[in-house]
Amino acid sequence: MQCVTNKGAGAGLRERKKQATRAALSEAAVRLAAEHGAENVTVEAISNAAGVSPRTFFNYFDSHDDVFVMMDPDVGERVRRAIQDAPAELSPLDAVREAMAAELAEVERRHEVWSLRAKVFQKSPHLLARGLGLHMAEERDLARTIARRIDPDGPGGQGGPDVHGGPGGPCEDADIELYPRLLAAVAGTAARVAIEHWYAHSPPLTFPEIFRDVFTHLSAGLPQPPAQTDDRPSDGRTTES
Repeated sequence: MQCVTNKGAGAGLRERKKQATRAALSEAAVRLAAEHGAENVTVEAISNAAGVSPRTFFNYFDSHDDVFVMMDPDVGERVRRAIQDAPAELSPLDAVREAMAAELAEVERRHEVWSLRAKVFQKSPHLLARGLGLHMAEERDLARTIARRIDPDGPGGQGGPDVHGGPGGPCEDADIELYPRLLAAVAGTAARVAIEHWYAHSPPLTFPEIFRDVFTHLSAGLPQPPAQTDDRPSDGRTTES
């Protein structure tokens, strides 16, 4: 039993070191690109700033552009796993909310880097286009996970063949129903709105708290909120406990 425990601890340590190295590379890349432009930043410069070799860089990213676009490529998988493992009594809406709120805590911790990344994308349209493509692919994967949670034996839950002939085709996910598609799309929009609101207003709330507030509006059917009064915080919450 001791050997198993030590092996598990070692695996956990290695994974944390890998995550730290990836984060260091992505942060170095974003900071350099914010100053010099992504097109003017080399893999060698990024590796040097992160304190690793170019060979190590390519252990984590397949190309120069990937370091900007894929800052955390495992986030989608973690969200999907959390949705699959969520208690059965949670509605799909609540399961998605909790899974994504947990990830937004990490976005908040690294908010400076994510903010710089957004500025880098604005100056590099090809990175923005690639990022949007990855976002759409993640949204499709999320929709399929929601469909699987709703009906594990249904066509959307089983995973279907690529009838279009390539990844991401318009017919590829024709077996996924409207609700999973809509919830996946709305969840992504909710995350973006929550982050933008936090940056614009700096309320005394965390990203996850604001994100949950957004989902509260969604679950209520988006009725118009009451007029703000002096005893209501700027984020729209009441002062009642």
